[in-house]
This record gives sequence, structure tokens and C-alpha cells, in this order.
Amino acid sequence: MSYIAMNRFKIREGAEAEFENIWKSREGRLKEMQGFREFRLLKGPEGEDHTLYSSHVIWDSKEDFEAWTKSQQFRDAHKNAGKREGVSPIMGHPQFEGFETVLSES
Repeated sequence: MSYIAMNRFKIREGAEAEFENIWKSREGRLKEMQGFREFRLLKGPEGEDHTLYSSHVIWDSKEDFEAWTKSQQFRDAHKNAGKREGVSPIMGHPQFEGFETVLSES
């Protein structure tokens, strides 16, 4: 049916706008990929010292997602990840979660 690839990010308190601007200004190459359906950057609840975010990408299949991770487009989109001056807005490493759709309604 489809595959959903998600990365969760803990963003330091006060660095939310910086994190969102990183995503807004990055070179997006997803639309060039076969099987890409939709991307969303989601802002979640606030914790004591962070705000939770998730990148949420819907693919036609897990194979399409895996092809993305091995592509030049992926390398181009991630080439400057983690190369910021000063303190990173991201606390720790993103947490990846992949899900295969078993039921869908619209």
C-alpha cells in the first residue's frame, strides 16, 4: 500500500525557529524520486528543555524509500546536515521510524 518514513527530532528550547528555517531553506529533492507522495514537517509537544518535531514522508513502497536513501538526491539534501556553527538546535541524533501501511481510509 504505502510506506511512511519518519525521523523524530528533539529541538532545544528556543531553537525552534532556527530548526524550521533549516528545513525551509534546504534543497528539496524528494519530488524527483519515483514513489514519493508527500512530505510534512510536524511540530509536536514541548518538553522541559525541548520541542518534539517529526519529518514525515509517504512513499509508494519501502523499496522507493530505500532507493531515495541510496540516491544522489539524498546525498545532496543531507550534505550540510550537522554542519552548523555554534550549538546545534538538535539534541542528540534523530530517531528513525519506518512503517508499512496495513490499513488506509480516506
